[in-house]
Amino acid sequence: MALREYRRKRDFARTPEPRGGRRRRRTREPVFVVQRHSARSLHFDFRLQHGSVLWSWAVPKGPSRDPRVKRLAVRTEDHPLAYARFAGVIPVGEYGAGKIAVWDRGTWRPCGDPELGLARGVLEFALDGEKLHGRWHLVRMRERRGSARESWLLFKGRDTDRCGTLPP
Repeated sequence: MALREYRRKRDFARTPEPRGGRRRRRTREPVFVVQRHSARSLHFDFRLQHGSVLWSWAVPKGPSRDPRVKRLAVRTEDHPLAYARFAGVIPVGEYGAGKIAVWDRGTWRPCGDPELGLARGVLEFALDGEKLHGRWHLVRMRERRGSARESWLLFKGRDTDRCGTLPP
């Protein structure tokens, strides 16, 4: 079950976060969302829809539109698709306590097979959002000993890379 870890960490009697599980109509293009999350420390949650879940990464400094800047992105548990619309306050004492606001949203297109890219540690895609546009990359870094989560780099790519030219 894709959302087992997500549900294990939350008490849905206390948190307003969506539980997930109900199937929604499939959109033409998968969605992405970037949420500004003021938890223990301010960070941005970067999420890409894959089927009925959102693949998720915590990006401490947020995405950079400068292709020369690579940002750390720590892989987190998959979230339900309904989380793409979630904004609110997770109560103190709950996992991820703090305020969440939608910072950007839109659609994304993978370059190639996204499951294979995720497994290989090189995910290339195009974003068409309110703030973020064009070609982007997520590249998994070598794991450090004792690291509980996968570390990735998120960075802007050249918009004319392999899978064609994107509109500005």
